Amino acid sequence: MRLKSILREPLLHFLAIGAALFLFFHFSSGGSAGPGSTRIVISTGQIAHLEAGFTRTWSRPPSEAELKGLIDEWVREEIAVREAMAAGLDRDDSVMRRRLRQKLEFLVEDSAEASPPTDDELKAWLAKHADEYRSEPRVAFRQVFVSRDRRGAAAEADAAAILKRLTAEGSSARIATLGDATMLPADFDLAPLRDVDRMFGAGFARQLDAAELGKWSGPIRSGYGLHLVLVHERVEGALPNLEALRPVARREVLAERRKRQLAAMYDRLLEKYTVVIERPVAPQGPASSPAPAKGGS
Repeated sequence: MRLKSILREPLLHFLAIGAALFLFFHFSSGGSAGPGSTRIVISTGQIAHLEAGFTRTWSRPPSEAELKGLIDEWVREEIAVREAMAAGLDRDDSVMRRRLRQKLEFLVEDSAEASPPTDDELKAWLAKHADEYRSEPRVAFRQVFVSRDRRGAAAEADAAAILKRLTAEGSSARIATLGDATMLPADFDLAPLRDVDRMFGAGFARQLDAAELGKWSGPIRSGYGLHLVLVHERVEGALPNLEALRPVARREVLAERRKRQLAAMYDRLLEKYTVVIERPVAPQGPASSPAPAKGGS
């Protein structure tokens, strides 16, 4: 446990990133000196990198002449970069600044993904975001429709009489000849509550919650009229298990880890610098002339 806690220390990550940056820039330049140097060294590793790039593109290794061309082009690029930096062409270049920042942050992000998230990390993330991935409650029911438009003042009494008959016949009641014709389904298969509200109107699913499972009840009111219902199945919302969400959880945990390590790196690097923000002075408006005196002689 002690070793794990040490490995998770931001300072250790920062030191590792610093070492990685040193090695990256040292070997990527072939051990060459900086922009002010006239010595250019192309390492065997750099040559292998050029050969590999050519092979990926053309599906064959380069010939001696082609390899010499690749090396000559790399030397020209190195010369151009050094001369441009020596002339200060890299300064105040927003594109180059963004690219350098990206390269630095890529190294940090790679270190964040060096070790896969543990199951404990994935479970903690899932518990924190449970509501975002919880499945919606679902319900299945039968319904008999009673139209207030057709029956007028008798609609309530007619609904009560139909409910009495349905209660006597139970869950197997034949409902095809009962109630009034409607485009709404008589049997509504197991579906999320939002689908119920989408079809029957807002708030209808909430009224179904009061219905006793397996028994006819009602009437429930909607914008269409009255409904006698029999809820025969309810499925509560539930959180998917970790295996179902493992790819999503892994991706999100790594993203949060990268964000934390980037923040830690910048906090540590910021200690090396003194930041002075010179804000422009707000322009002074014209002096206002004094208001004329009120009153008269």
